[in-house]
Amino acid sequence: MSLKLNSSGGGSVTLQEPSTASALTLTLPTTTGTAVIQNASNNLLMNSGYGSDAVAYGCRAWVNFTGAGTLTVRASGNVTSVTDNGVGDYTVNFTTAMPDANYAMGAAGEVASGTNYNVIQFNQNTSPTTSAVRLTSLNQSGGVPAVFDSARVTVAIFR
Repeated sequence: MSLKLNSSGGGSVTLQEPSTASALTLTLPTTTGTAVIQNASNNLLMNSGYGSDAVAYGCRAWVNFTGAGTLTVRASGNVTSVTDNGVGDYTVNFTTAMPDANYAMGAAGEVASGTNYNVIQFNQNTSPTTSAVRLTSLNQSGGVPAVFDSARVTVAIFR
């Protein structure tokens, strides 16, 4: 079963699950707008073959940037800018603030050459805020890690 909805006015549309065990496809108009799919508790639920619906936690912000030389953002989502605070010290600024500062960050860095490895971590001197997160890039080459400008930095924020 396929259901196509076209709406020219405001308001909301409520869909109920089909009475048979068939797939339901919702096609939204391609014009500018917002689609919100949620349950009564305002959570987006998803069942990707795990046997039951569960809350889906989406990536709230992400960025891919050059950290060495002139800082350049390659691509991003919900990130207004990245600030270069000095060697290996970056601040990622969010377009839309997080609901609180208790988010998780996944980040990776790239060393341009050699056999060293790069670690990106929360900046130990600056706590994350709802509007930004400060990162430190470290290069490890057998001894004590050193602050280092990464050739490529990728960051994803989940909440």
